[in-house]
Amino acid sequence: MNNIIVSGMRPTGNLHLGNYFGALKNFIALQEKENCFFFIADYHSLTTHPNPKDLKQKVKTILAQYLACGLNPEKATIYLQSQLPQISELYMFLNMNIYLGELERVTSFKEKVRQHPNNVNAGLLTYPSLMAADIIIHKATHVPVGKDQEQHLELTRTFAKRFNTMYGVNYFPEPVAYNFENLIKIPSLNGEGKMGKSKGENNAIFFVDEPNMLRKKIMKTKTDSGPVEKNSKKSQEVENIFTLLKLVSDTQTVKDFETLYDDCTIRYGDLKNQLAIDMEKFIAPVRERVKEIENNEEFMVKILKDGAEKALISAKKTIKEVRDIIGFWI
Repeated sequence: MNNIIVSGMRPTGNLHLGNYFGALKNFIALQEKENCFFFIADYHSLTTHPNPKDLKQKVKTILAQYLACGLNPEKATIYLQSQLPQISELYMFLNMNIYLGELERVTSFKEKVRQHPNNVNAGLLTYPSLMAADIIIHKATHVPVGKDQEQHLELTRTFAKRFNTMYGVNYFPEPVAYNFENLIKIPSLNGEGKMGKSKGENNAIFFVDEPNMLRKKIMKTKTDSGPVEKNSKKSQEVENIFTLLKLVSDTQTVKDFETLYDDCTIRYGDLKNQLAIDMEKFIAPVRERVKEIENNEEFMVKILKDGAEKALISAKKTIKEVRDIIGFWI
């Protein structure tokens, strides 16, 4: 294990298939071969001013669901961002050397300003410096990032390099992106773009969906009037259903429905029914494990405490050395 991997999880609600196949499945594989730090970014969530009850519940929700899906506290370090006060201190040190103009040019900040002009707070502006602190507090070498976070990672590299240059040291590594292969884009159930919370609750399949809700969502997915000639190309709506089928059904089932489509004998009701059955088989074990974990708060607290203890080893070391480099006397 040579790479130090750091990745944050925002407590924004229930996990859906897009989360799992987009990143989480890769995190689960990554923890088997790298030194991984996974944290719940509860500091970051304060930019939207959640009330205390919501914040606590969302943290519990995201932790339970990540654990149920396969994150293993015995193989990765899992903790809350707020459990490491050293992150806040490093965040402050970095902000002393970051310029207003470079933060104002960040694409995600400008987008937030357009979307929420009445909530342009300092936390939104300095999001990249807090993200940088999250990463370099452990002197991470690699960070899994999506397209929307690439600019933030580049800024992290800039901030780390600037610190090294200002103090004449080669202390912080400049972390690079950890690129996953074979990422699967999961379509929204309404056929418009990829699955996500912004598409609405009924257009995503969540790991906590009960059987009736799951079936209702799938049976409402859009189709077309059916193929009119053999081996014709599928419409996007039908292709989306086949994409979901390939995720949760066995190879023979997919092959059989492909044949029915090519022969123009497919019945979309049968296709959706099979998808609903196989999706329930896929979701059910995770859903039950989520319930089990959520009902055991002592278990969740222990995982976070144990994870924080491990994370604090590198965080304390980094802050001590950073203070020495900057010139603090005691």
